[in-house]
Amino acid sequence: MTAPLKHSASVTVDVALGDRAYDIVIGRDVLASLGERVAALRPGVRTAIVTDRTVAKHWLEPAEASLAAAGVPTSRIVVEEGEGSKCYATLTQVSEALIAAKIERNDLVIALGGGVVGDLAGFAAAILRRGVDFVQVPTSLLAQVDSSVGGKTGINSPQGKNLIGAFHQPVLVIADTSVLDTLSPRQFRAGYAEVAKYGILGDEAFFAWLEENHGDIFTGGAGREHAIATSCRAKAEIVSRDERETGERALLNLGHTFGHALEAATGFSDRLFHGEGVSVGMVLAAEFSAQLGMISNDDATRIARHLSAVGLPTRLQDIAGFTQEGLADADALLALMAQDKKVKRGKLTFILLEAVGRAVIANNVEPQPVRDFLQAKLKA
Repeated sequence: MTAPLKHSASVTVDVALGDRAYDIVIGRDVLASLGERVAALRPGVRTAIVTDRTVAKHWLEPAEASLAAAGVPTSRIVVEEGEGSKCYATLTQVSEALIAAKIERNDLVIALGGGVVGDLAGFAAAILRRGVDFVQVPTSLLAQVDSSVGGKTGINSPQGKNLIGAFHQPVLVIADTSVLDTLSPRQFRAGYAEVAKYGILGDEAFFAWLEENHGDIFTGGAGREHAIATSCRAKAEIVSRDERETGERALLNLGHTFGHALEAATGFSDRLFHGEGVSVGMVLAAEFSAQLGMISNDDATRIARHLSAVGLPTRLQDIAGFTQEGLADADALLALMAQDKKVKRGKLTFILLEAVGRAVIANNVEPQPVRDFLQAKLKA
């Protein structure tokens, strides 16, 4: 697997969901085509852009200008940045603002931002007037390769991540890779964890390519578009076969059962970005798989070595404020895992590994071995 030698104009990935199919348009500077694409998709539509304060500084005016040039009226709704906005209060704020903007059922909500904005705006669209369509314009690497695709929307509960939400597919995704240039190195690294996830769970050749070419992705070379398109194709194929996560789609949660518990333990704060939690979670999942005899210790080490090489946390002890509440307590972490959406009758579901590039769904995992594993890792 090799990267293209130069940037292509754009790449389009189809999410094949029958009459709800939609395109993911990937490439540098494709944000400029937003208005033209929206106007072609929904002639005469009114729109409202939901974004956060940081993204608004860079990309709100270009998005509005593109819509205006295509004759598409729009209004703006700006929320605070960060995971804390995925809450009831901000959902109320956005919903009321959409109603005030007179967004009707044949109009469009545009989510301009990272995963938080996409989840929040998408959920508001799902419940507004019993369902309004929306467009995803993801501005973080994590959102471009993961959260903007597949229709998962929602907010957090104080008891756990993404426990309130709905499946609501977008009608279009515009992934402009040039907007990633404004991300901080830490934000970009966090998003890269989700790129690596696709190789780890189902494509060893892609993971090997990432081991050799990750530098080009971080510096904005043509490998960036290649990695994003490959990740989107992998997710689109799984979503098209299992939209509502009744089976195979659960594989996309590799690292998330551990990771979501860690995010909850750190209060959904900047102490641990989502992708950082997924990174630690994937290493824990690999090491737990090795402990169960499913993969070799060498495979688990290979995963941890690559994630560490790009600067991602790979151990519990790498998390800021590790000794603070919850993180150094195996029982507290296990209690947070018990709130995971995949728990059934008190039994945990984990995504484990049989090899690099081959993940499996492990149902009915008893809590005690997980607790013992965590306890050992906390002492490591």
